[in-house]
Amino acid sequence: MRSPLRLAALVTATLVGLAVAAPATALRPEREVVPLPRAHAHNDYNHSRPLLDALHNGFTSVEADVWLVDGKLLVAHDLAYVDPKLTLAKLYLDPLEKRIEANDGSVYPGWSGRFQLLIDVKSDATATYQAIDAALRTHKRILTSFVDGTVRQRAVTAVSSGGEDRARMQSQHARYAAYDGRTSDIDAGVSPAEMPLVSDSWFPLFGWTGRGPMPDDQRAKLHDIVDRAHAAGYLVRFWATPDLPSPERRAVWTELLDAGVDYLNTDDLVGLKRFFRNHAS
Repeated sequence: MRSPLRLAALVTATLVGLAVAAPATALRPEREVVPLPRAHAHNDYNHSRPLLDALHNGFTSVEADVWLVDGKLLVAHDLAYVDPKLTLAKLYLDPLEKRIEANDGSVYPGWSGRFQLLIDVKSDATATYQAIDAALRTHKRILTSFVDGTVRQRAVTAVSSGGEDRARMQSQHARYAAYDGRTSDIDAGVSPAEMPLVSDSWFPLFGWTGRGPMPDDQRAKLHDIVDRAHAAGYLVRFWATPDLPSPERRAVWTELLDAGVDYLNTDDLVGLKRFFRNHAS
């Protein structure tokens, strides 16, 4: 008899396999799904159906951690858990391309908003970016392009994060990914065509965990970061915000929305969707 852990692993593998093999017709979203322009699926690949669960809940930004192993871009948080079958192309690029073709050029039917694929580089920056660049070029008809500082928006915008080879990216005449900056980059004068997004850890920038009112000085700091980033043309995201269902999480998310933060970061897809629905009502 298989152990409960072994059985759970087999079930998870089966679900992921179904997501990878899903035909184009299965990639079409339900018509009632409402896209959430500020919803970011952190560690998206950990869900039972990578990408598809996020799309089912209306998310418009997903994050995939990648390792370059034997020439393949494998999706996993830790190197010990990579699986040769779970590549960036199979989990994200191929299904997105099929979906966009089925929806006449859009990730969601009739929707013209921005969809972001954040690719968090975990292995050697130079070699991994070379592989990412090659993979993106095979899907370039759905990807925003950056040619000599000119941005041509398409259905999906790829953004490289983590171990970035910024020098190589900046030297390219044409590329199909931008890179993710940090809040310390806001005043550096980098073009939004190169760095459309700035992300940072909530801690240690802010010590507030959502318990009690947000201290005035921390709220002022949050608004200053967002205002300066927006003035420079950047979008803003914070990771490591409280993410367990609680009044504290709801309080932090409310402050982020009020400050104009562009992406709320979560592993709880349904929880964030519910928060947006309740916040709007």
